[in-house]
Amino acid sequence: MSIVSLTPFDLALAAGLIVLLSIVSWAMHLQLERQLIVAAVRMTVQLLLIGLVLKALFANVHPGWMALMATVMLLAAGREVMGRQKRGFAGVWGFGMGTLSMFISSFAITIVALTVIVGPDPWYEPQYAIPLLGMLLGNTMNGIAIGMDRLTHAAYEQRTLIEGRLMLGQSWSKAIEALRSDSIRAGLIPIVNAMMAAGLVSLPGMMTGQILGGNPPMEAVKYQILIMFLIAGGTGLGTMTAVWIGSRRLFDERHRLRLDRLKIK
Repeated sequence: MSIVSLTPFDLALAAGLIVLLSIVSWAMHLQLERQLIVAAVRMTVQLLLIGLVLKALFANVHPGWMALMATVMLLAAGREVMGRQKRGFAGVWGFGMGTLSMFISSFAITIVALTVIVGPDPWYEPQYAIPLLGMLLGNTMNGIAIGMDRLTHAAYEQRTLIEGRLMLGQSWSKAIEALRSDSIRAGLIPIVNAMMAAGLVSLPGMMTGQILGGNPPMEAVKYQILIMFLIAGGTGLGTMTAVWIGSRRLFDERHRLRLDRLKIK
């Protein structure tokens, strides 16, 4: 099966949808047109650059280059987690919590998947390692951002209730237990919805890409099932880790609520 190549003109036609959406946004005074244009341009530049980088990585397979690429991806994801929170943690904590949680969950699961399940030779083969890590980081990043935003926002809004529980003698963990559970559930909603709808409402991205690339549909399905399981595990573990660290950071060693550790946008 031959692959249909896309020309720059084809991509320009698709970009017309963004222009149309921006015009509609301007007409309706939604004030989203600038964000749409910037996001589209940034996405295009980033993908073109990563295409060049992957081309070089595929031609020069080396664990050092793979480690550098993975580190850049992790740091970029950590920055995005911090930037999407309305009341995130101030200072290095805001960046460190999400980054550490993604490192613990996404990196560990990616290595297990490459060495135990998929088994390419070498195990750090960029053709497998980069897509797997990218999908895991992207989805874990979303789960952590949602969970942390829910945690900090709810803690700020319900500060009187939390402090009342502390005054009644509850520990910091007990006083924020319900908010912590709600935050974790919120972070897991996107991946749960994605698994529930896969195959009925939507064809997930990796499966679609493999089918468009000419792979047999059943082989694409098997890879997509694997990816969904890995993403669910990474998102769950990452969100739980980040929310737990964030919950602890909201209190000092004397079990006092410390909202001054949050930044207000």
